[in-house]
Amino acid sequence: MGCGRVGATLATSLLRRGHDVAVIDQDEGAFRRLGQDFPGLRVKGFGFDREVMRRAGVEGAYAFAAVSSGDNSNIIAARVARETFGVERVVARIYDSARAEIYQRLGIPTVATVRWTADQALHHLLPQGATPDYFDPSGRLVLSRIHLDTGWVGHRLTDVESFADVRVGFVTRLGDAFIPDRETVFQEGDEVHLIMRREELPRLEHLLDQPPPDGERGHR
Repeated sequence: MGCGRVGATLATSLLRRGHDVAVIDQDEGAFRRLGQDFPGLRVKGFGFDREVMRRAGVEGAYAFAAVSSGDNSNIIAARVARETFGVERVVARIYDSARAEIYQRLGIPTVATVRWTADQALHHLLPQGATPDYFDPSGRLVLSRIHLDTGWVGHRLTDVESFADVRVGFVTRLGDAFIPDRETVFQEGDEVHLIMRREELPRLEHLLDQPPPDGERGHR
């Protein structure tokens, strides 16, 4: 739902991945963003209206994204898709970050546009204190990029896991992300994303921003 810049980009991205896509928007002119060759379904109407959603095929949908410019419309549409039509995978775009956190805790994944942009900037500006990349729907677990002191260079990432009692989710190296194995060694410039309990984030940021304990040697 929503054929603005985000909705149109999302629709075309899904098509490139081989999915069938239907787009709902109350403004017929918005469909111009999809291009003349768009093979998906264009449905004019309010995206939270049940009949409009049925015309878009929501009853057989694998997933539903509410990415219009209105917070209320997005959250209502996401709830209707999930609670009325049983679509398990829904996401709602929410501009108000405080509301986004509330809906996240209710089990409705949200994308808070302004906050997301600010958080990404913080990730690049600050080694510590940036907001995590991802919260699970309950809000208890987080995936966050954590700055490691350069003293960890040459150590296996399993050493980091054992020392900090944490799990490495993935590593970004020279722009490419990968899941490390037991032999993966931390290299200078690596971005390490850790999975942890939310309340552990401050402790881990402080702990891993320090060199390894005396006597620890890297596996070069």
